[in-house]
Amino acid sequence: MTVTEPTDGTTPEATAEVTAEAPAEATPPVTAPPAVSDAPGDPLPQEAAPAAPARSRRVLGAVARWAAAVVVCGGLGAGTAAAITSMERTDVPGLATASDGRWAYPKLSLPPLPEGSPRPFTDGNEGEVHHAELNKLLLPAPAGATVDPERDGGWVGVDQYLSLYAKDQRADLKQALDDSALRHVTARAWTMPDGTKSAVYLLRFKSVAFSETFKDEALNAGSADAVLLDGVQYVETESLGDDVRVPDTALYAVAEKKPYGPEQTRWAYIQAGDTLALVVQSRKGEAAAVPFQQTVTLQNQLLG
Repeated sequence: MTVTEPTDGTTPEATAEVTAEAPAEATPPVTAPPAVSDAPGDPLPQEAAPAAPARSRRVLGAVARWAAAVVVCGGLGAGTAAAITSMERTDVPGLATASDGRWAYPKLSLPPLPEGSPRPFTDGNEGEVHHAELNKLLLPAPAGATVDPERDGGWVGVDQYLSLYAKDQRADLKQALDDSALRHVTARAWTMPDGTKSAVYLLRFKSVAFSETFKDEALNAGSADAVLLDGVQYVETESLGDDVRVPDTALYAVAEKKPYGPEQTRWAYIQAGDTLALVVQSRKGEAAAVPFQQTVTLQNQLLG
């Protein structure tokens, strides 16, 4: 509650005065008690002493009300935290918060598995194979996105994927894919109203060994001599924070550093068992870090 101070110099406790004209026969008027000074050290007038217990009761009552409010708010906060921390891994949040630049992704969930098939990182699945349909593990586009109809969750050819890399790298990468027993490639790409272009590719191999071989020996992901995307000359490792990490998966993220051309590119590899994901975002001027981290996080969770 806001108390507005009067403009005539009086205190809020003395902003109104009621006057009554006493008849001649009335008893002598009661003399008003002397004003109580707020200055430190001023003695409290004797006449004001009886009001102290009432004031104390009011203060104690206010303290009690505030204490009750704190308890209620604390209980609500604890309940919210418990609800968040108890969410199932099959119910992945969309992290849709517009205030810090995050995009409004739809609510996500892991696709069903064929009957009797284990998850990729469970006992009995030594090859760490994703038995769910690969394109069902692909991150959907966020709200407001314009989706590329040629890359909207369907299967794409190897050449489509290799077009992301420099021309002088494509032949070697294609041979490495042939040697790595690649099974499928699926992709989704979209453009946001602010001009940010995104693409997510999922490559499924016959086992985790083939997937890791392609990542480590062909792409050199995470190393100083890593294969760069087309048009990129200089990169720096990008730390996305511990919240992006998902058990049993590996993550390598880089950002194009200056000097770069009219747009900046960020990309990340996610190694999840037999599947390797590539998440790419670019934007004129600078590619924002927040939606990139959000996109990588969600795709990582879907694969883990």
